[in-house]
Formats: sequence, C-alpha cells, structure tokens
Amino acid sequence: MKEVVLITGASGMIARELSKNIAQTYTVRLLTRKKQQDNEYEWDVRKRTIDEDAFESVAHIIHLAGANISEKRWTEERKKEIISSRIDSAKLLLDTLKKKNIKLKSFISASAVGIYGVQTSQKIYTEEDEKSNDFLGHVVTLWESAADEFLIENVAERVVKIRTSIVLSEKEGALKKMAVPIKLGIGSPIGTGKQYMPWIHLKDMSAIYEFVLKNSEVKGAYNTASPQHTTNENFTRKIAEVLHKPLFMPNVPSFILKLIFGELSVALLEGSRVDSQKIQDAGFKFQFPDLKNALEDLLKK
Repeated sequence: MKEVVLITGASGMIARELSKNIAQTYTVRLLTRKKQQDNEYEWDVRKRTIDEDAFESVAHIIHLAGANISEKRWTEERKKEIISSRIDSAKLLLDTLKKKNIKLKSFISASAVGIYGVQTSQKIYTEEDEKSNDFLGHVVTLWESAADEFLIENVAERVVKIRTSIVLSEKEGALKKMAVPIKLGIGSPIGTGKQYMPWIHLKDMSAIYEFVLKNSEVKGAYNTASPQHTTNENFTRKIAEVLHKPLFMPNVPSFILKLIFGELSVALLEGSRVDSQKIQDAGFKFQFPDLKNALEDLLKK
C-alpha cells in the first residue's frame, strides 16, 4: 500500500511538478482553496477551515503554501499576508493533526534563503550562519519556527526545512519575467547588476523534495541553490546568449525600481550567495548545476 503524501500550495509550480513526479510511488493529496480534482481537498486558512478527510492515513506533509514574496509591494497589509499565509497555515495543519491524534513520519516545509537577509557581499552563507533581522529574515525565521513546532509537539518524527532560492521555470516566475523583455530587445540588468542571484532549476527543486521525502535520515535545514553562483548581470547576459538576442539597453537604475516596488525593491537590488554543499553531502546530485545548461533546457523548448 502506498504511503499518503499531503501537499499544500497545490497551485504552485513546485507542487505541480512534485505531485506529478511522485504519483507512481505515493498516494498524493493536495490541499487547495477550491477543489477541482478527486485528490484535492479544500481549506481556508483565514477561516481556519479544512477538509479533515485529507488527513486519512497521511504519513507525510509537504508544506509549500505561502503568498508570493515578490508579487506585490510590501505594504503593511501585504507583509501580514506574507507571514500569515506561512505561519497560520502551518498552525492549522498542526492543530488538525493533534485533534485527530496523527503522528507524521515527516513534515517537510518550504523555507527560503532569505533567512540570511538581502545584502550583496563576498560572504557565502551556509546553514550554520545567523538569521538576519530584516523583513525577509524575520519572515523565514517565523516560518521555520512554525515547522519546528511539529517536532516540539511530537506530531512528526522529523522536520525538514528546504531553504529555497530562485526557482527557474519556463512557464512562470523570475525567468519568464526576465526573458520577456530580452526577447523584445529591451532587456537589461537591474541596479548595479552585481547582486547575486541564487537559483535552481525547477526539476532539481522537485527532485530535492522527492529526495528528502524518500530519505528519512535527512533532517533540519538545507540550502537549495545551484552550486554555481551568478550575478544579476551575468544571469541576464546568459539568457540573452541562449535566446540569441543582443543586450543594448543600460542597466535599469535603482531609483526607478525603488519608485515602482518600494521596500520590495531591496529583494531585487541586493542578493547573497548561498552554499548547497550540505544537501549534496546528504547524497543529492544536481541535474542542472550549470546556469547555461539550465537556461537552454528551459528556454529552448
């Protein structure tokens, strides 16, 4: 009998890719705001409602739900939504499991490399480095603390926190946004272009979740970024190279991004390098460690 895996954030690209890849090995269920398929179950975090049938015989939960960090300006209301969508959703899962007296084999939570803060420097961050006290660092610290509660409350045998970097997909996300102006001949680096962009191919991102799910000795926090570091300028030029497009435009000035995005602009104008050796030491091998190969796979389809 297949083990049951419950995945939140069903509409996201990682959830879609992962559920497709593990469907042969596991019984996959999805938590969503609006049920459309037989294996989907509805929940509403704001109203604290959830279809408890989703938890029948569940062995693992992969918690991917969370409002998009870079989708809207960081107003005070948006900041609350970013935090609530992660912390309150985890609390609803925890409370439901306790109510039903269920103990998971594993609770695997999305996290983010933003825990180290947003700053451009020569430092390469490992999982042992201190958490930042800026907004992103605060969000991710709360996010991971909510995941750790499953271990503290003895509701899961293990907890894994996947510190995600920029996930590359041809259909959505950062790569699509960057590729469109380059295809039109108006693409350019942003700000100084020297800010680092820790990245990972969607196939590798999904594969990491599958690897963690199947290897019970994997516990704690893991950075998930390609071992090849790159700056925004180099990233932009590689996209242009793969698409065979020239880059004539000057860099987009920082002040314009600050006017458009407000406080959110810091996440675009600054960026750090992160080390992913820990997940590799656990046995994971990247399929796309090289940026150009990753872009060719995604953009030449």
